[in-house]
Amino acid sequence: MKFFIDTANIAQIREAHDLGILDGVTTNPSLMAKEGIRGEEAINKHYLDICELVDGGDVSAEVISTDLAGMIEEGKKLAAIHPNIVVKIPMTKDGVKALKYFSDNGIKTNCTLVFSAGQAILAAKAGANYVSPFIGRIDDSNWDGVQLIEQIAHIYSLQGFKTEILAASIRSPLHIVKCAEVGADVCTSPLDAILGLLKHPLTDIGLAKFVEDAKKMQEQKAPVK
Repeated sequence: MKFFIDTANIAQIREAHDLGILDGVTTNPSLMAKEGIRGEEAINKHYLDICELVDGGDVSAEVISTDLAGMIEEGKKLAAIHPNIVVKIPMTKDGVKALKYFSDNGIKTNCTLVFSAGQAILAAKAGANYVSPFIGRIDDSNWDGVQLIEQIAHIYSLQGFKTEILAASIRSPLHIVKCAEVGADVCTSPLDAILGLLKHPLTDIGLAKFVEDAKKMQEQKAPVK
């Protein structure tokens, strides 16, 4: 399973990259605004900086238009920023048409705001490279987001779809583990959830014991000959 970080914060992207486990980045207009990035020129420059930092990983950049012509125009501009840009398209009727257009023209896409297996089937049929089920938001509505990932993975396997399942709206380290268990191809999450995978109380206890024993060994005097 590939690890993407869901942010537009350069420092957080760099920290995940320095761990040696980062495969890509997902962003959206809300994350850009959170970092104070506004205006087309500044946004495009920020995307370019992210692509150069990730060094080979896919970087999802989202369109803000809701009509077909607008999505195609924006998507072309985003794709021209860097070869690793993946155009994020919403799961709507025009969005599916845009997915097909970009697929036919060699532009990579990520179908976002997916909440059902039916939507995931449409995205795959239209040629999306990634499909992004929002599992945290599904959990919020008292449904099981991880179960949806499992259902989509099963359908894609049976039907031979090549679209990668990108688990999004991750809320915790447990979400990441569960998505790995049920066959997600990619997991995108905030930095905190990724770093949370490092933590276990027994690791802390064991390391403290090792450090304590090492100090005792250093304090011992060499035997007198």
